[in-house]
Amino acid sequence: MTDTTAKTVEKPEKTNEELKEIATQVRRDIVRMVHAVNSGHPGGSLGITDLLVALYFKVMKHHPEPFDMDGKDQDLFFLSNGHTSATMYSCLARSGYFPVSELSTFRKLNSRLQGHPTTHEGLPGVRVASGSLGQGLSVACGAAQAKKMNGDKQRVFVLMGDGELEEGQNWEAALYASHHKIDNLIGIVDRNGQQIDGSTDEIGGLGDIGAKFKAFGWHVIEGDGNHFDALITLLENCVAATGKARPVMFVMDTKMGFGVDFMMDGHKWHGVAPNDAQLATALDELKTGTEGDY
Repeated sequence: MTDTTAKTVEKPEKTNEELKEIATQVRRDIVRMVHAVNSGHPGGSLGITDLLVALYFKVMKHHPEPFDMDGKDQDLFFLSNGHTSATMYSCLARSGYFPVSELSTFRKLNSRLQGHPTTHEGLPGVRVASGSLGQGLSVACGAAQAKKMNGDKQRVFVLMGDGELEEGQNWEAALYASHHKIDNLIGIVDRNGQQIDGSTDEIGGLGDIGAKFKAFGWHVIEGDGNHFDALITLLENCVAATGKARPVMFVMDTKMGFGVDFMMDGHKWHGVAPNDAQLATALDELKTGTEGDY
């Protein structure tokens, strides 16, 4: 009989410098993936790269193999803003969930790596279809509550975009999590101030996001999401705040397009692929510390 029990493989803890090198490679993957099919969302994907690298390569306890949907005794991650799937796919592949070479199939016909993550293709690491914005926090509430009911001590992380908070379902979920004291849940808002049609101030007027979640009964931590020295400490603070009868929300400040100078600031690169010349410029900027392109 084959033993399919998940096993923890002890690996040396990544230094911040090593995380930076991985993040550089993930950013190379993102711009190449989007360029290859002239389709995708590079701006937000580049902005959240440091967070996902920190989670998958240092903060979360998770087992790439064998993969199952339950994730018992593992930390779970849900990507609510599913249009930033390129980042998640790169981190999954480079942390061992599926071959790195499969990144070349991004957004292609019959690929497991669709523009928004889906489950029917059976891609390891993806536990929910996402990209219909506003639903991820509800899913994470259910997963985290199930872990508590099953005596599973691990945590659930969920990432949302700031523009996504204009969807009312988020606030229903926020009330639910607080009311039911789902204290193994860590929500993260990518506060880059941009969405598809312009700035969030112009489109939705989100106001003080941290104050809103505090008013809903969450423990709120705010800070930099694009520099590992600050980011790792903030995530460790989030983890330390769990288990205290309140859900945790990390309001994370990032820049859309971070790491590629011409893509930073403004909403232009929300859903636009770089052309050949722009790709070359981006890759030249991201040439340091790569682990090897797919």
